[in-house]
Amino acid sequence: MIDKPHQRKGSFLATMKAVLWSFFGVRKRKDYESDAANLNPVHVIVAALIGVVIFIGLLMVAVRFAVS
Repeated sequence: MIDKPHQRKGSFLATMKAVLWSFFGVRKRKDYESDAANLNPVHVIVAALIGVVIFIGLLMVAVRFAVS
């Protein structure tokens, strides 16, 4: 008998929220443990890449604003 892999129930929106909070480094241990148990690792990677692109875009806008 083959065991089925654990199905993670976290939505992509919940994953995006967790990743954005992690950029700030402010997560409660309870929330971290909940995220680790529920979030899909593929969603976490995709959300992190989206977050990085948004962060770099904001930095570029801020630099262009400061330079002009």
